[in-house]
Amino acid sequence: MSGHGKQQQLLRHPALAAGHGSGSGMGRRRYLAFLAIAAALVASYHLLHAPTPSSRYHALFLTLGSNASAAAHLRALTLRPHVAGTPANALAAEYVRATLSSLSFPTRVTPYSVLLSYPLHRSLSLSAPGRATKSFSLTQDTYPNDPYAEAAAEVVPTYFAYSGSGSVTAEVVYANYGDRKDYAYLASRGVDVAGKVVLARYGDIHCEDMVRNARDAGAAATIIYTDAKDFGGPAGKGKRKWFPNTRWLPPSGVQVGTLYYGNGDPTTPMWPSCAAGEDCERLSTEELEASEAMPGIPALPVSGRDGETIQKAMGGGVAPPEWQGGEGAPVYRIGPGPAVLNLTYIGNDTLATIENVFAVIEGKEEPDRYVIIGNHRDAWTFGAVDPNSGTAAMLEIAERLSQLEKKGWRPRRTIIVCSWDAEEFALIGSTEWTEDNIDMLASRAVAYLNVDISVFGPGGLMPRATPQLDELIKEASKMVPDPDDPSHTLYDYMIRQNPPIARVAGAGTDFAAFVQHIGVPSLDMSYGLFSEYPVYHSLYDDFVWMERFGDPLFHRHVALASVWGLIALRLADDEIIPFNYVPYASELEESSKVVEDGCPGCAVSFSPLHKSIKQLEKAATKIHMEKKVLQAEKWGLNTRERTLKVREMNDRLMMAERAFTNREGLAGRPWYKHMIYASSDQDDWGTKAFPGIVSAMANAQKLNTTESWRLLQHEIYRGARAVSKASAVLDGSLT
Repeated sequence: MSGHGKQQQLLRHPALAAGHGSGSGMGRRRYLAFLAIAAALVASYHLLHAPTPSSRYHALFLTLGSNASAAAHLRALTLRPHVAGTPANALAAEYVRATLSSLSFPTRVTPYSVLLSYPLHRSLSLSAPGRATKSFSLTQDTYPNDPYAEAAAEVVPTYFAYSGSGSVTAEVVYANYGDRKDYAYLASRGVDVAGKVVLARYGDIHCEDMVRNARDAGAAATIIYTDAKDFGGPAGKGKRKWFPNTRWLPPSGVQVGTLYYGNGDPTTPMWPSCAAGEDCERLSTEELEASEAMPGIPALPVSGRDGETIQKAMGGGVAPPEWQGGEGAPVYRIGPGPAVLNLTYIGNDTLATIENVFAVIEGKEEPDRYVIIGNHRDAWTFGAVDPNSGTAAMLEIAERLSQLEKKGWRPRRTIIVCSWDAEEFALIGSTEWTEDNIDMLASRAVAYLNVDISVFGPGGLMPRATPQLDELIKEASKMVPDPDDPSHTLYDYMIRQNPPIARVAGAGTDFAAFVQHIGVPSLDMSYGLFSEYPVYHSLYDDFVWMERFGDPLFHRHVALASVWGLIALRLADDEIIPFNYVPYASELEESSKVVEDGCPGCAVSFSPLHKSIKQLEKAATKIHMEKKVLQAEKWGLNTRERTLKVREMNDRLMMAERAFTNREGLAGRPWYKHMIYASSDQDDWGTKAFPGIVSAMANAQKLNTTESWRLLQHEIYRGARAVSKASAVLDGSLT
């Protein structure tokens, strides 16, 4: 029986199965004790039967997980709210550094002076005919018996980072989720947004896209609220149940965020920032204000309760059914008016110091090859889910690696553990570091493995990655029992999803600089579904929420850490880097057909793209077969010859992803250099394959000019050239 089959057999042992059903009479803790025994048996089996010393260490790694350790790290990291640039976040950085140093890992802190954004003054009032003026408090209420009520006073007032400053008094127009199609609908109803205050609700797209769309439609300001329909949970007996009684967002909950439509320090686009006191080129205030990446108009986030109050004062036509709220909500109308909002926001955009924290486990055979794992540390409030569930899992991995070192393990390649700062503002910490080290990373980075949020709640493993990592993710996930259903593995749930592995394309977290700016194979993953996390970016993302609803036993943290760490170990220790580009070629062929089908009858040719993908398929198959022959020792190479051949093959596998980038970047978005995967130009978190082609196609279909169709053909050739470059790297021979 295979190792995986043995694992399944052990987990189905009658003594273990007895505790799985609710009618067994066995308590939850006793059941978990049996599961711990099962995990030990499984790991012991792999430990005894592993074919190589590295494999045996990897099996041992899976036995070392600690729920208590993960919980302790999360509790320590979430005692106080810790926005980037604050003393509390500096203390969190010191906690991470001290933890890693205590494990005997060399550590360092790399500071940068960057532009951060904080609120100085906010006010919002509502007036309408026949109604008294209503002033909104713009605060989030603490909950009964809140153990963090005192620390909650340190939470930065609700705001949007980098919002335009100013005062606006104008009628309100309701724009649903604030997507471009919503503004098209308003125009079809004869509703003019120009000069008005747009009221929109979170849902389809992120806040920076919502405010940018409102600005482009001519709005003078934007209010974004968290509708109870999307975040407040189901209504019952005339009222809703919310945190701390359930996982749902309370009526006063507010989702904050950033409005900067770029990556990294806004004052140093396309080049790295520097530490405080160093001479650093920066954009001027005037250049920043003129930048399209800045929102340009005032905007405020408000609660669902405040959003409904505004809705009740609105007139105009009734909004369509899909624009309405949930049960118990007022009838939503689109305006304009007669409700008038008086909004003032004054921000303080100022240079502040951020700190990235690193630990380095130097490789024994290939110290100049880097496997990088990372998570950001800064949070809008307490950050129990976002991001410190990921930080806790990363520190738990580091503790396991330290135990492996004590037993004699040394990685073949260098592992770098990264704790990023200021991710919430614009992926600043990771972006500045990658820009600062771009040439070293371009020549030495094997892969970047990110976990922003390790646990949302129930729902299984949810990975996204560049396609050459798919096979490795599947193999690793088969080794880890699903914490919510230990009779199955993480793989069993994941493979039922469509797709089982999504792609790293949107700019929502720290993999962006690695894959989209440099071309480093990258991964990001979590356990559970985002829909199970309604307190996102609010006051209520605290340890109590995680302990009650996200992961009461912290077994999801440990499972995620296990698969994350195992993938890192395979990449660091396998003699030949475990990349497979054959699935990459297959996916690109499917994606190209989807793109082409979106342009029926277009006067362009997609044949260059299809031809280049066939080349990639041939080259990917060739190196995959070479890898198998080399592993089977069929070439009869002596030790030196084999060492050189392994290095040469690994270089081809590692560098192929770089070839998908273009030094000029995407049209209008030069920071994004990856021609295959990037965020949509209309949705910063959206995923697009062949983003340059998709954007040019939409423009050509809209304008229908000779020049627009020529630019579409140009983008098809650019995409084809990127794929051909990757094929040449994998093939390993000059033309």
